[in-house]
Amino acid sequence: MTIKIYGGTLSPFVRKTVVFAIEKGIDFELVQAFGPMGPPEFKEASPFGKIPAMTDGDFKLADSTAIITYLDAIKPEPNLVPTEAKARATTIWFEEFGDTIVGACGGKVFFNRFVAPKLLGQPGDQAAADEAERVEFPKIADYLERTVPAAGYLVEDRFTLADIAVASPFATMGHARCQLNPTTHPKAFGYVESILARPSFARLLEQERSFVAARESA
Repeated sequence: MTIKIYGGTLSPFVRKTVVFAIEKGIDFELVQAFGPMGPPEFKEASPFGKIPAMTDGDFKLADSTAIITYLDAIKPEPNLVPTEAKARATTIWFEEFGDTIVGACGGKVFFNRFVAPKLLGQPGDQAAADEAERVEFPKIADYLERTVPAAGYLVEDRFTLADIAVASPFATMGHARCQLNPTTHPKAFGYVESILARPSFARLLEQERSFVAARESA
């Protein structure tokens, strides 16, 4: 049976999971779902309505990190999660950084500037979005600017889950006009742009931009 991933790739967590599966060469079907909206099997896999969720036959699972752990176990190659102890731990740190620090900032920006007004039909808290961009985002940009190695990858001088997890929330924020400045943060800007230019990201982002543009012009 085909693996099904539930959610929408405007979510950085869903995008992270989908890109990981694409880079692994894992066949899957993306099923649109969000909160209370989705087929019954989504609600069974994710009883709290969180995305992404996944089914693989009778096996059901929610949370991007848990799903990625499963996908990595069923298809170890190509290796995207290093096995050497320090590199593996560093990869997990960058995934956490992407999920809970970059993602939290991006969530405030994207939800209030796009999701609330354009998808839910309710006013967004623009002050909260502006504050996140003004206060939280520069700290994130500064950290990434001084952290990105010259090789252009975060761990082992090669593309790993760390790069997927960190770049994904920047893509979501970009849809809400919150982006790295190439003048003040050239290394961070170039790094994120190079990761998002990979085919696994680029195909998704093209679709996302079309969707966002359509909703904003409606």
